[in-house]
Amino acid sequence: MEQNLGKMLEDTCSRYPDRISIIYKDKTVSYAQLDRAVSAFGNRLKALGVAKGDKVAMMLPNIPEFIISYFAILRLGAVAVTINVMSTPHELLYLLDNCDARAFITIPSSAKRFEEIREKLPQCEHLITTDDSHGNLSINGSMEMNAFELDTPEVTGDDPAAMIYTSGLTGKPLGAVLTHRNLSTQSPLLEEICHGTVEDRGLCLIPLFHSFGATVNMLMVLKMGASVVMIDQFNLENIFKITQEKKVTYIAAVPRVFLGMLLFEGADNYDTGSLRLCITGGSAMPSEYIPMFEKKFEVALIQGYGLTEASPVCSVSRIDGEQKPGSIGPPIPGVEAKVHDETGSPLPAGDIGELLVRGLNVMKGYYKDEEATAKVIKNGWLHTGDLARIDEEGYIFLKGLKKRMIITSGFNVYPAEIENTLRMHPEVEDARVTGREDLLRGEIVRALVIRRQGSSIGNKDIMKHCRQYLSSYKSPRELEFVEEFD
Repeated sequence: MEQNLGKMLEDTCSRYPDRISIIYKDKTVSYAQLDRAVSAFGNRLKALGVAKGDKVAMMLPNIPEFIISYFAILRLGAVAVTINVMSTPHELLYLLDNCDARAFITIPSSAKRFEEIREKLPQCEHLITTDDSHGNLSINGSMEMNAFELDTPEVTGDDPAAMIYTSGLTGKPLGAVLTHRNLSTQSPLLEEICHGTVEDRGLCLIPLFHSFGATVNMLMVLKMGASVVMIDQFNLENIFKITQEKKVTYIAAVPRVFLGMLLFEGADNYDTGSLRLCITGGSAMPSEYIPMFEKKFEVALIQGYGLTEASPVCSVSRIDGEQKPGSIGPPIPGVEAKVHDETGSPLPAGDIGELLVRGLNVMKGYYKDEEATAKVIKNGWLHTGDLARIDEEGYIFLKGLKKRMIITSGFNVYPAEIENTLRMHPEVEDARVTGREDLLRGEIVRALVIRRQGSSIGNKDIMKHCRQYLSSYKSPRELEFVEEFD
């Protein structure tokens, strides 16, 4: 197994130079063109002084420049820090400072968020955008340099490849460091487990800055020499339209997407006959809707499970295996799973306890936080914080959360982070955040707020405060003022 992701893409490009790697709007990019673009941008980064081990932060939507930037960084032996495009300047300042980023790549409309905080980030020397407004510092500008040969350092499986931030239980985001070996365990899965081929066209719906999106919509597809169909504007009609026009064969997304497709009134107006496989993950899909989806669209819908700290895929139902309602399938090859009780003792099949996983997919650790790492990785086993049972045949069934967390539209949200933000408001005495079940989003964020004595602050003021400091998916969708907590 190739354990250098930059070399992995290079090998694919040399095998399939004329095949289409990326489809975006009315443009196609061949693997030969992708290879040249990655090398050209790699040379641009190298000229700026980016070297092996350096951190380069990316805040990009699902556009071809994400893939080009990601692999250019990896080919240099540097580390791609993928940041949520919804990050506020407040969040961005913490992330860029914490990860020690030397350069920041984004789209022009988001550059102003960086400019607001730039003077507080002396180590982040370079702003690179996707247009030509910054001259040779733009991605497009680097393509015009015609520097298509890139000298690369030796990169091993133990070298870090990507860093993805995940909110911690205390509300402080933690950078999960994923090595080339970690991510290389994931790249063959579409081919090996789901019978993928070079003819596949995967719809790139989940944000690529998300561990699930990067793995199932980019690494797995490019490893095979198949095509990534990029979509940067999410709406249901667009999904049907692009699936029909581009002959999409494969969709991996959060349950909200598949539930939305099932309930979409105009679905019958589109031809989705090209679809051969759909995979749901990120949060639990209500099991009763899976057969309804499969019947309506005549395509298999299988469930998987993972977490950022495991690169992320840990288990998935097999397309040609038994489908057990409510199960997230057995572990993927090379991954072990077991269930423990509160004392750390292993439980027999069928009993419910915390799910632990072990394998080459488990992260190196949290960046600059040995204490937090030691709390979740013990004797090589990753403690997921999820409650589960495992049956006699090794199929895993999730049964809830041990940790205090909300999963909304596939994003993990920790109440502590939102509570801390609410308490920052001068007229808030205290706050408590919970999740409320929601069919399409899984859960929505609900906040109970106690005002300071004499305050008459209203919902709009609190929501404005939240939007200033929190990404939109973290901000409460429901807010209630109370005198005390139950």
